[in-house]
This record gives sequence, structure tokens and C-alpha cells, in this order.
Amino acid sequence: MSEGTPSRGQIESHLERLLWSGEMDRRRFLGRSAGAVAMTSGLASFLSACGIAGTAEKNVEQLAKIAATVNHPKVPIENWVFSNWPLYIDKAVLDEFDEKFGGNVKYVEEINDNNEFFGKVRPQLTAGKSIGRDVVVLTDPMAARWVRSSYVTPLDKRNIPNGVKNLTDPLKSPPFDPERLFTLPWQSGSLGLGYDIEATGRELTSMDEFFNPEWKGKVTMLGDVLDTVTAVLIGDGVDPTTAGVDGYMKGIEKVEKAAKAGQFRRFSGNDYTTDLTKGNIVLALAYSGDMVQLSAENSNLKFAYPEEGAVLWTDNMMLPAKVEHPFAAETFMNFCYEPEVAAKIAAYVNYIPPVKGVREILEKSDPELAANPLVFPTDEQQKKFYPYGQFSSVQRQELDRAFAKVTGG
Repeated sequence: MSEGTPSRGQIESHLERLLWSGEMDRRRFLGRSAGAVAMTSGLASFLSACGIAGTAEKNVEQLAKIAATVNHPKVPIENWVFSNWPLYIDKAVLDEFDEKFGGNVKYVEEINDNNEFFGKVRPQLTAGKSIGRDVVVLTDPMAARWVRSSYVTPLDKRNIPNGVKNLTDPLKSPPFDPERLFTLPWQSGSLGLGYDIEATGRELTSMDEFFNPEWKGKVTMLGDVLDTVTAVLIGDGVDPTTAGVDGYMKGIEKVEKAAKAGQFRRFSGNDYTTDLTKGNIVLALAYSGDMVQLSAENSNLKFAYPEEGAVLWTDNMMLPAKVEHPFAAETFMNFCYEPEVAAKIAAYVNYIPPVKGVREILEKSDPELAANPLVFPTDEQQKKFYPYGQFSSVQRQELDRAFAKVTGG
């Protein structure tokens, strides 16, 4: 490094102070692909557009060079830790992995909420220490936050050839990780209308139904601002990826007006499923995978993608910073991207698999699941999927505060 050029540690320290002081957002780009260097110009433009100027912009080239040095040697797999959401894998897959590759995976079902989990491990992350997990699974907005804050270890893609080869095309280039240098999708899902057709007396297909006075007091929306407001914006014909803070604030105002009029029973987490099954509500902003399982138990419960378009979210596998067993983690990622293994996971969780070839396998073993558009959306449905808007930590806090006044959170 030439004299006068800031060290990597100096760059990170400076950016961290700016990020958490609220003066700017940041996004660091690490990885090992040769394409990282080629992306330098585009990344500089992206950083500038996000309000990341000065040191970060000037040193993108240096960060891209660091990206090309990632190397996780092949070592014997011993004990390692996988942190995930509850009921999110067929545990026979874990046993199969241990038997095939050796070692023992400690599987911890501890992520019930992205923010809650982040709060648990943030002290170690900010101190530059290991969090004692080798793989964590986080939803897009939180994954983006970890990438921006350098709380991830870049992937050595030489150890994950299946991930490169078998990742489905729509998930290859999310805005927060366009080259998938740090993340690999675990499962995807959508938000839409979960409803009781016996109570409604008809099919529901539009986001307008959430504001229909016919269902006053019998509707739930989700308590997360990005979930609810992104869905509302799409329903109003607004692209959430270009709406910005002002657009999201307008969406919050619409929800607030309806809430004050008594339209919503409450703002919920996953417990909306209880309200639906007990008949407390007739309509919920719901997760597609939940409704696959609920409708199997009660044929009156239906799910519909909004005709205006739907939110598509992804939970992502990531290696935390200071990861202790990167080769074991990457070997597991590669294992899960074998279509046969991914099919076992999909058959258990009923969400949208990110791996090519899964549907063809399930057409033979579980034709009903393979034909379910909640697990395998049609091409027409996929054309109407939108990701969440992208916001800096400071902007997200602004939206959270505004939405908390609506939800009472």
C-alpha cells in the first residue's frame, strides 16, 4: 500500500463512525471473483447514488482488490454452527450432510425476528469478534444492513460451484449484493392476501381489499414497515425500488388513515395465522409459505397474489464476519444447492426454492406440490414480483419511527 493511502482498518473505522452517527450510509464490497474488480466503476456510481462519498468512493478499487483475495482452504469438517429460523429445514438433511462430510452441525433455531437476532449478536459484530455462528439466515433488508456494515465474510465461490450453477436467474443480482459476493438465497416467499373464503363469500385478488370497508375491523397488516408499506405501494401502482423515503412516507400515511378509521384489527407478526384459523379476521397480509400449510389444514383458507403485483422477499445464507469454519459453511451451502437436496427442503418448508431443477424432481415425487403456484409461481406471476425498497440505516430508522406511531409499537 502506497504512503498516504488509508489502510483497510482506517477505512472501516472511519465509515463505521459515519454510519452510526447518522451522517451517511455505507456499503463495502468484498469477494474473490475477478468480476469484482471489473465492477469498480459501477460500484462507485452506486455508492455515490446512495450518498456514500469521500473515502469510500475513492477506495472502491482498493476494496475490490481485497475482494479478489478471499481464499477458504479445504480442511476437515469438524463441529460448526448453523443459525436459522424455526421449522425451516427437514432435519434429515442435516443428518445426511454430517454423514457425507463428517463433523457435526449444531443447528440452532434462534432467529424469530431479524432485528431481535441482530440485537443479540451486534455487540460482538461491532467489536470485531466472532459471533459463534458459521451460517446465519437473514431476510433481504437485514442482509443488506450486514453487508453495508461489513458484518459478513465474503464467499469463496470455488467452494460453492452448485450455488453458481444452480441459483435461479431472478435471484442472481439483488440490489444489495449484485454479484452475490456475500449471500446465497435460502428460500424465497411472497406477501399477499390470506383470507377465509367462507367468511368473504368470494375470491379476493386486489390489495384494495385491505382498505375495503366491507372488512372493517377484520383485517390484519404486518407490523414491519417494509412488509406492509411495500405491499401497499405496489397495490397503488408505485414501484417500491424507486419510491424512496418520500414514497414510503405516503404509503405510511395511507395506512395510518385507514388504521384511525378502525379498518385494521391489529398489526401482527406471524401470529396472524392464529387470527385466521380462529375466525377473528377474514383477511391478512400473509406469507405465501404459511398459507400453503394453513390451507392444507383448512380448505377455506386461501392465498392470492395481488393482481397489482406482490412483494418477493428472500432469506439469505451468510457467513458472519470472523467466521470460524468457513469451509464447512460453504460446503453446506454447496450441498443445499444440489437439486435433490433442495427438493427435500422445499417439500418440508413449502416456500419458493432458489435452486434450478427442484420442480422437475418434485413433479415425480410430489406432483401436487410441484403444481402449487405458491411454491412455483408462474412466469406471469413472477413478472409482477417486486423487492423491497433499499434504505440506509438512518433512513430505515426514520421509516420505523413513523410506522411505530401507526402501529403503536
